[in-house]
Amino acid sequence: MTKPRADQRLVDLGLAESKTRAQALILGGHVFLGDRKVDKAGQAVAADAVLTVKGRDHPWVSRGGVKLAHGLDHFAWDVAGVTAIDVGSSTGGFTDVLLTRGAAHVFAVDSGTNQLAWKLREDARVTVLEQTNARALTAHEIPVPVDLIVCDASFIGLAKVLATPLTFAKPGAWLLALIKPQFEAGRGEVGKGGVVRDPEIHARVCAEVAAWLTGQGWTVHGTTTSPITGPEGNVEFLIAASLERLADQADGQRDDGEVEPEGDQAVDQRDAP
Repeated sequence: MTKPRADQRLVDLGLAESKTRAQALILGGHVFLGDRKVDKAGQAVAADAVLTVKGRDHPWVSRGGVKLAHGLDHFAWDVAGVTAIDVGSSTGGFTDVLLTRGAAHVFAVDSGTNQLAWKLREDARVTVLEQTNARALTAHEIPVPVDLIVCDASFIGLAKVLATPLTFAKPGAWLLALIKPQFEAGRGEVGKGGVVRDPEIHARVCAEVAAWLTGQGWTVHGTTTSPITGPEGNVEFLIAASLERLADQADGQRDDGEVEPEGDQAVDQRDAP
């Protein structure tokens, strides 16, 4: 009899809502078989194996929420009452943060399926747009102009994935997007395991994204290093911008414009709930 994978066993036990979330838990070092940490999602375990989840250190449905919460705090943005698009919503870490902080509505867009946490699916403030290509969004999916766009996308550069979502922003809208150097840099600049370690490349790709946003009519207010790294240890950055900087917003925003890829904010933690 074939033994189940550890990630599937977590789902079977009701300890994770999806295999994606189970994999994130395992990568984050939160899953144990007895006293032993399970460090591979594909590890074979007994069909009756008793797995436990330990050490959750944040309230969000995934560790992605830690990244967005940091960005909102860093730029002192209050999202109460906003209507937002979450590009690359996945399990829903970003959406969870927005709702917890009072967002009126979130359009959760993802090309995958059955990833969004159940509690978010049931929330009337969420429109679930799964199996939806963000590059092909129309007014049918996003029927109203939005106040905020957040983005945590993988395997694609921000200029490609955000070009269409940005067209739904109303004047004064904000953008907070995660820059992942491994998906912005050239092939020859990405090292073993898909990791970009060169701080000069980090700074360059952040500058390139900022220049692209400026070319789209957005005002860039700066970048900040994510407090946790991505899978395999990639350092990531949050970039903040607005479509039209309103006078009553300007005084409350931080505009340091610096990339500090080697700062002690970035710690070696995976994107696990």
